[in-house]
Amino acid sequence: MLKILGRDNSINVRKVLWTCAELSLPFEREDWGRDHRSTQTPSYLALNPNALVPVLIDGDFVLWESNTICRYLAQQYGTGQLLPQDVRARARVEQWMDWQAGELNNSWRYAMMALMRHSPAHRDTAAIAHSVHEWNRHMQMLDAELQRSGPFVCGEAFTLADVVLGLSCVRWKASPMDKPELAAVEAYMSRLRERPACLQYGDNGMP
Repeated sequence: MLKILGRDNSINVRKVLWTCAELSLPFEREDWGRDHRSTQTPSYLALNPNALVPVLIDGDFVLWESNTICRYLAQQYGTGQLLPQDVRARARVEQWMDWQAGELNNSWRYAMMALMRHSPAHRDTAAIAHSVHEWNRHMQMLDAELQRSGPFVCGEAFTLADVVLGLSCVRWKASPMDKPELAAVEAYMSRLRERPACLQYGDNGMP
């Protein structure tokens, strides 16, 4: 049985839970992080020296980094439906996963900490405004891609790219800030909500 360590209202934990649901994989989950067990304990740090969630335990195999965990699960237990076997098709999926983890995440980090977490360390109004601008700019890039690609980010088929970007869309929609109207993103989110796994793990909980 797979074991997932991490609170279920974490966006990165929910990536893994959504992936498991898409693959019909049973798992056990333990609450770690924030208001639960501390990830700074020696036992947790031995699993993930970054002290972040999630951690996946699959028998004697331990893995951290949420997008990497999703790729592992799709490759180890899937049949190519979430992570294509064709080299170029797979590269396209991983391109958008890496963009989500790097470019998109870095754009919203300051604004999210200020506006949603109310962090005392994130009160610089200029930095908030810059982060909001960059967050919206990156979402406009996603909207433009969806206008070209079709129903999902990489075309006709739902993939891991849609798991990670779908959760990013949920966070963007929930943010208390001025946002542009992005019709393609709105339609995309509606399509994702037709999937039971999205309703269970993607479009619920704290963003």
